[in-house]
Amino acid sequence: MTAQQRLARLARLVPVGGSPAARAPFVLLIVLLLGSGLLALLLLNASLNKGSFQLSRLEKQTEELTDQQQALQQEVDGYSAPDRLEERAREQGLVPSGTPVFLDPDGTVRGDARPARDAQEDP
Repeated sequence: MTAQQRLARLARLVPVGGSPAARAPFVLLIVLLLGSGLLALLLLNASLNKGSFQLSRLEKQTEELTDQQQALQQEVDGYSAPDRLEERAREQGLVPSGTPVFLDPDGTVRGDARPARDAQEDP
């Protein structure tokens, strides 16, 4: 077989000129892929924006709750101050105790057991 015959044989295998009908499905496929990619990007962007708004709202809510917690903690600290506790105890009729008294396991009393007296009653 000569080189010219081989070349002619190979030329028959390669299509001569493309028909527009054969390219249409390929072009349609590319257009559909690009369109679906753009649509997916649009949906992803919308989802990220929604998450961003929700994050901002939750951060604001966290700030408000932190401020509220700090205000409540200050109020609790005010009630637990020693002078405030003493004032509330006196309002309820409590008086400071004297020397403590202890009971031994056998039931004997250690210390001088006396009733507590209000400092305002006794000079």
